[in-house]
Amino acid sequence: MTPVSDSTYNIQMSETLDKIERFQNMTEADPTNDMAHFSLGSAYVDASQYEDAVSSFNRCIELNEEMTRAMELCGSALLQLGQTESAEALLKKGYEQAASRGEMKVKEGIASLMNGAGFPLPEVETVSKAQNAKPLDKAPLPGAIGNWILENVDSEMWNVWIGQGTKVINELRLDFSREEDQKAYEDYMIEFLGVPSEVVEEDRKASTS
Repeated sequence: MTPVSDSTYNIQMSETLDKIERFQNMTEADPTNDMAHFSLGSAYVDASQYEDAVSSFNRCIELNEEMTRAMELCGSALLQLGQTESAEALLKKGYEQAASRGEMKVKEGIASLMNGAGFPLPEVETVSKAQNAKPLDKAPLPGAIGNWILENVDSEMWNVWIGQGTKVINELRLDFSREEDQKAYEDYMIEFLGVPSEVVEEDRKASTS
C-alpha cells in the first residue's frame, strides 16, 4: 500500500469534515431525511468517528426500516467500537432483509462482516434476482466515478440507488441546472455506493483541469 503523505491526508480529512458539516446541515434542515442521516453516518465513518456514525445510521434505520445498506455500515461501525452483540443483531437483521429482497451486493457485504467477526450466518431463503442483478452494460456516468461504478456496482444495486436518488431529488428539491445541486446529488450517490475517496478525487481533479 502506498503511504499517504501528510498533505494528502490533511486534504482528505478537510474534505471529510466539510462533508460532515454539509450533511449535518441537511439533517437539521430536514430531520426526516433518511438519506441525509445515511450520508452523515458514512462521512463519520470516513473520519473514524464511529459512535457518531452509529447514531446517524440508527436514525436512518428508524426512518427507513428497509435501508439494509445502513445496517451493513452501522454493523461495521459497531464492530469497530467492540459492541459485538449489537453488531451481530443488526447484521443478522440486515442479512435477512437483504436476502429476502434479493439485494445480493448488500447481502454479500454483510456476510463478509459476519464471517470476519465469527458470527454464524442466518439460514434464510434468498429471493433470486438473477435477471436483474447483472453487470451494467456501460458506465452510467462519465469519468473515474462512472468507471468505478461500472466495475463494482451491479444493475440491481444501481437500481436501488436510482430509487434513493429520486427520493433525494424530491426531498431536497434539487435543480440540476445548478452546479451545487448536481454536487449534492453526486455526494449522496458517492456515500450510498461507497465510491472510494481517491476515485472521487481523481474525477474532480480531471473535471477542473
